[in-house]
Amino acid sequence: MHLQGSSRDYRSPIFRVVVVSSLLFSLLVLGVLVVDVAMGGLPVLGDRIGSFLANPSRSRPDEAGVFQGLRGTFWIGVFVVLLTFPLGIAAAIYLEEYAGDNRFSRMIDVSIRNLAGVPSVVYGILGLTVFVGLLNGPFGEEDSFGKTTLAGGLTLAILSLPVVMITSAEAIRAVPQPLREAGYGVGATKWEVVRHHVLPYAAPGILTGTLLSLGRALGEAAPLILVGAVRGKLGSRAGFFDLSQLGEKFTAMQIVITEYASKPGEDWVAVTSAAIVVLLMVVLSFNAVAVVLRNRFEAKREGRGRGK
Repeated sequence: MHLQGSSRDYRSPIFRVVVVSSLLFSLLVLGVLVVDVAMGGLPVLGDRIGSFLANPSRSRPDEAGVFQGLRGTFWIGVFVVLLTFPLGIAAAIYLEEYAGDNRFSRMIDVSIRNLAGVPSVVYGILGLTVFVGLLNGPFGEEDSFGKTTLAGGLTLAILSLPVVMITSAEAIRAVPQPLREAGYGVGATKWEVVRHHVLPYAAPGILTGTLLSLGRALGEAAPLILVGAVRGKLGSRAGFFDLSQLGEKFTAMQIVITEYASKPGEDWVAVTSAAIVVLLMVVLSFNAVAVVLRNRFEAKREGRGRGK
């Protein structure tokens, strides 16, 4: 009895070729863009990288820098890491491990997935309505009108929250059920199983999701423009880690890039390319940290599996 038919399957090889070709074409386009931007910013980064990173926005291209944009982007990343990651992961743990499969949990899951697809400008309107209004007084200076670093960071933290929740929930859902049952079998409590078995196993997927949300937050410009990010010079001379700037007017790398790109002349093109390279390096630095942590958790997981 023949279990396999005589006809050949032509669809699988064709589909594989299409997928691989699409991947290679996407990588080629991305590589061309990165090389073009890097070559455009090389004169600025090669001649005055120190002053470029230390100077604020200026009206002359040979004096313009990205210090204030880097400072704002750093604090936005801090807000995303300190607020979005714990809240999103905790919410995913509750939905997957504690909340049952009922109408309420399904409604919450659908709502979160819908929020992940909402345009970023809507979150900017939310930040302008809620955070700018609330922070106009208690945490902002008299001339900031609530359009502060704190308001921008909170807005992008809310924007990133649905992505963190979805990716964390998917990673937790992928944990094998026998792993949980083994913990219960030796008398572990629900929290002990989640802490010592579920989270370490799901950590690589969770880190990947948090990285995606952070990369999105560091690249969004529309919400910050609505919240009041300054395009141009800032009067603040606060240091990089000075907490007083949280109540001041702010800018970020994506706003600085937008400002430089709107100015005419080849010199400004080079400055814009250099600013883009700096932002890429910031995102890649976060990416490198996430990859190291993910590989570490995967190595621990594989070591436990071999030990068993």
